[in-house]
Amino acid sequence: MLVAAAVCPCPPLLVPEVAAGAAPELEPLRTACAEAVRELLDSGAELLVVVGTGPQAQVWTEGGAGSLHRYGVDLAVRLPSGGVEGPELAPSLTVGAWLLTEARATLPTHACAVPADASPARMLGLGKGLADLADRVGLLVMGDGSACRSVKAPGYLDERAEGYDADVARALGAADVQALAALDPEPATELLVDGRAPWQVLAGAAEGAGLGARLRYAEAPYGVGYFVASWH
Repeated sequence: MLVAAAVCPCPPLLVPEVAAGAAPELEPLRTACAEAVRELLDSGAELLVVVGTGPQAQVWTEGGAGSLHRYGVDLAVRLPSGGVEGPELAPSLTVGAWLLTEARATLPTHACAVPADASPARMLGLGKGLADLADRVGLLVMGDGSACRSVKAPGYLDERAEGYDADVARALGAADVQALAALDPEPATELLVDGRAPWQVLAGAAEGAGLGARLRYAEAPYGVGYFVASWH
């Protein structure tokens, strides 16, 4: 059963060594993520699952490691439990592993990468399956909003982006499972939304769990929508 979730964005810039001179600009976001992860770890969950997008569907159940070498930083991180055998963690999961490392998490932790274009039905079903892995499951859900919030954004400015992100923020802040489940993949793809599939995994896991929510952060630095929320 899902007992708690933390929703965080997954830009590598969350890691101060990657952000370098821009690190202070993201300190409020970094603090919100740390608080959400701490609440997740304090929830009494007995198993954590980190969910984020990746180039293909993949799971890590015996540990896993990722690195930030591709961003010019000699830093490697690993999931809190298990070894480091198997494929490297997807970038979104690597950022999740870094957040858990910073929080000194020690719980058994699995990780799950999902394709950005995965169908909603598939993600909802996956979420239900993850919630059944243990009596008390916690999710760390990694994903960004639209990347089209300004002319300097990766996807340039799209007038739909602000409204899309506002709807997502409302859903995450209200634990609105139905609203997240109803997110359409097509506009998400057009607006370069990285988090749609992971958020729908959360929706599937949280169905019937009766969780409340708190939205900790909803801004768009660098023209990309970033959200931090706690479900409990």
